[in-house]
Amino acid sequence: MENIEEATITFPQLNKPAPDFNARTTHGFKKLSDYKGRWLVLFSHPADFTPVCTTEFMAFANHHEEFLAEGADLLGLSIDSYYSHVAWVRNIKEKFGVEINFPIIEDLSMSVAKSYGMIHPGAADTSAVRSTFIIDPDGVLRAMVYYPMTNGRSIPEFLRIIRALKASDKHKIATPEGWQPGDKVIVPPPQDADAAEARMSEGFECTDWYFCKKEL
Repeated sequence: MENIEEATITFPQLNKPAPDFNARTTHGFKKLSDYKGRWLVLFSHPADFTPVCTTEFMAFANHHEEFLAEGADLLGLSIDSYYSHVAWVRNIKEKFGVEINFPIIEDLSMSVAKSYGMIHPGAADTSAVRSTFIIDPDGVLRAMVYYPMTNGRSIPEFLRIIRALKASDKHKIATPEGWQPGDKVIVPPPQDADAAEARMSEGFECTDWYFCKKEL
């Protein structure tokens, strides 16, 4: 029989407003509207004082200035207490020499974690799994990634996807696998037979009518 808790778990949806929150953090209370006009990277970790999470937080901290340069803020979360977060941040600075300058949400009630689908009973029913949500300046959820408890994330990928999303929004294009600024982009495919017929003569770098690239 299907577990009732698993059946009632909800997950946020891409291109829909991100779930709202108003939560205590290591930098005071934060709500989603505080980030209006900026990109937000909201990410969860299973627990403080764990080795994989420590490596991830140090990596986020080491790339913090790059996120800020893209107009993006970082916001961490686990279901640990505010006091645990503060102690862990201080420990990382003392033991590893890395300062965590972004806020971390205290989510003892798991209200934020549940609204973002961070609790996966199949992985752990008392911890938030490794999940990352990219929220745009209008508060719309644009990308989300879930990772297993055992494996750390690659932080540069989240910088890359923000840059790709910004390029797509500005230029109305798509980006290929592994795209980085300066690479060629994908021209949206034609939407009818006449447009497909004309595509090969429009000056793009085309392999076929549906697959064309151009310089940005």
